[in-house]
Amino acid sequence: MAKNEMMANAIRALAMDAVQQANSGHPGAPMGMADMAVALWGDHLRHNPANPHWMNRDRFVLSNGHASMLIYSVLHLTGYDLPISELKNFRQIGSKTPGHPEVDVTPGIETTTGPLGQGLTNAVGMALAEKLLASEFNRTVGKLEHTIVDHHTFVFMGDGCLMEGISHEAIALAGAWKLNKLIALYDDNGISIDGQVAPWFIDNTPMRFAACGWNVIDAVDGHDAAAVSAAIAGAKSSIDKPTLIVCKTHIGKGSPNRANTSKAHGEPLGAEEIGLTRTAINWPHTPFDMPKETYAAWDAKVKGGKAEAAWDKKFAAYTKAHPELAAEFVRRMQGELPKSFSQLAVDTVVAAHTKAETVASRKASQLALESFTAGLPELLGGSADLTGSNLTNTHSTPSLRFDANGGVVQTEAVNGSLVGGRHINYGVREFGMAAIMNGVALHGGFIPYGGTFLTFSDYSRNAIRMAALMKLRVVHVFTHDSIGLGEDGPTHQSIEHAASLRLIPNLDVWRPGDTAETAVAWAVALQNKTRPTALLLSRQNLPYAPKDDVGQISKGAYVLAEPAEVGLKKKAQAVIIATGSEVQLALKAQELLAAQKIAVRVVSMPSNTTFDRQDAAYKSKILPEGIPRIAVEMGVTDGWWKYGCAAVIGIDTFGESAPAGVLFKHFGFTPDNVVATVRKVLRKK
Repeated sequence: MAKNEMMANAIRALAMDAVQQANSGHPGAPMGMADMAVALWGDHLRHNPANPHWMNRDRFVLSNGHASMLIYSVLHLTGYDLPISELKNFRQIGSKTPGHPEVDVTPGIETTTGPLGQGLTNAVGMALAEKLLASEFNRTVGKLEHTIVDHHTFVFMGDGCLMEGISHEAIALAGAWKLNKLIALYDDNGISIDGQVAPWFIDNTPMRFAACGWNVIDAVDGHDAAAVSAAIAGAKSSIDKPTLIVCKTHIGKGSPNRANTSKAHGEPLGAEEIGLTRTAINWPHTPFDMPKETYAAWDAKVKGGKAEAAWDKKFAAYTKAHPELAAEFVRRMQGELPKSFSQLAVDTVVAAHTKAETVASRKASQLALESFTAGLPELLGGSADLTGSNLTNTHSTPSLRFDANGGVVQTEAVNGSLVGGRHINYGVREFGMAAIMNGVALHGGFIPYGGTFLTFSDYSRNAIRMAALMKLRVVHVFTHDSIGLGEDGPTHQSIEHAASLRLIPNLDVWRPGDTAETAVAWAVALQNKTRPTALLLSRQNLPYAPKDDVGQISKGAYVLAEPAEVGLKKKAQAVIIATGSEVQLALKAQELLAAQKIAVRVVSMPSNTTFDRQDAAYKSKILPEGIPRIAVEMGVTDGWWKYGCAAVIGIDTFGESAPAGVLFKHFGFTPDNVVATVRKVLRKK
């Protein structure tokens, strides 16, 4: 048996055996893509099994994540810390081989894939990060080149990835950005769960990619590892375009009765068919038994160690020539904030508190960003065609542009130096933006943030969920957060969005009520190394809420005003909890109630998710037992009852088209209605 054939058949055997043992999984795609893996991992991929986090490694993304046994097999065979016992434990609780690849669970996995199309889009983000870091940190002095960022991003994908709409968003941006070090290998087998895709997937995929500015290598025999390898070599020579390699394959390759059928896709082959397949591919070994020569052929430890050692030597020379740049590169790739950040955060919050400006919280966000982007070069912003509304641009973040040759255009910064752009115009591509930001964060070197309207978070929701699952530091700037946006009407007015985002585990959601709360929200988001953040920001201006201390804002909720602050020296009879623009409503109601000798405490809760993580003592201090609570927020009421509220002033219908002031009165967001609600609650008590 030829070497390449032996290496591919090892993947086929491991895939069908693991799926059979788990009685669950997808054997067909790994068996069909096995030769593609031999070509890429055997001849091209620069990686080191002994150090999965080597900074200059090539990135590999399995976008069709149901084919997880392909990557698990290759990681095991090449020498990663993934013993055969883990492959035998495929899809079992606590194993390193879950049903779909998960980053930080399995060594060597670059991103969590499964929702189709997002892996491809993550790969676009990784390739963008590589390109921007190379532009920023690589140096040429005379004839001496210090090239420390120089790697490719490879992605395997299938028909399902390309049928998902996000794929078009991703490939369009990759072409526009001229990501020449992005190489996508398409497993073109013509089969999906429902059978032959021809009746419902008639796209001319090569022309589609070519139209988006890609280099296309079509009709490669995906079962000829040498042909695939040659195609990859050709793709690596591209200087101004990403490359698509169309690999014609057979799903379930090697299976006499299941190959080229949907039966090979998502179920075990069965003991009898596995026996027939073993005979067909001349694999006489028992399940999970790998011959020594197979391990020897796949082993990448020595080659990977040499590759990393060569890079280490380059980086040592770079460090000697550019010590400050080298230290900055390491800091950013490790995801550490600069030592100056703590003071920067304090200064930003104190400035907001001192100025006490009346501005929309979207503007308050931009004011905070002006400070943070000036101090943090790793902040990489953007907007989905709403920059003037989201206000995600700053003086320190010129627009990102590329020249005709694919180079990053250098723009004169505030300090007079030339820098690449740090604000991305994503176009109307909310989902693509969110998944690309995930890829940027996964690559390292940047903290990405991007803006759109809150109601359009629905478009990007699954990528937000994936960021939370992967514990990524990504910041979503969602403006126009309520009926306060006015005349655009119910299609644009967020009603259920804040509540639904708060339901996503590990996602921090902030709805700040003034400039200080917004600055704190940004500071906390930037420190959340293992948690994404959603900032929900107003279109309308919000008066500054006077406060003695900003220290407790970071806890998610704090006492903003006691009865004494409106002239009542008595214990609070009720607590009004409010977020965002409704904080001012609560404060006005507190004044009116005080005139009626009713004492009320006002609690601002800019982040329910953060407050929920506080200890019981702090929670009871802010929301004392035995005192009725009334929540006020322009959104669905369901999420507020968990705080033991006696009443919730919210909206459980869609909005209306009218000026904001008219809508507030129509839906009961007036001081008089809050007063009436508090009085009603106290009468019931």
